[in-house]
Amino acid sequence: MDSNYFVVEPNDVKALDHAEEYIINKGGEIFAAVLNDEVLGVCALIKSDGEEYDYELAKMAVSPKAQGKGIGLLLAESAIQWATEKGASKIYLESNTKLKPAIKLYEKLGFKEITGISSSYDRVDIQMMLNINF
Repeated sequence: MDSNYFVVEPNDVKALDHAEEYIINKGGEIFAAVLNDEVLGVCALIKSDGEEYDYELAKMAVSPKAQGKGIGLLLAESAIQWATEKGASKIYLESNTKLKPAIKLYEKLGFKEITGISSSYDRVDIQMMLNINF
């Protein structure tokens, strides 16, 4: 999580410090882009408890030195493929419009802006959904 843009919130700490408990054990997955034993980027798919969507694409971060090289795209594509293989039909995400490259990436992947789902994060000012068509 890049704290250059936002304050790390309590929900970030909970999920990141206890990733196995909050993400993996609940049916989600964590994806990492690694080159020469160095992690260049990460993202997670968090299984939804509700009916609005199947997974949330979350905790996307790419090392500043690796930004602009397609790492975020590869991570997101891997996550979407994984979710599709698990039978997902909707993937949700929350972001902030300050992160213009991220928003462009999500739009390129087919995510569309939505409203109506409550967020537990102060920094969220945009919500997006990807409908996966089988």
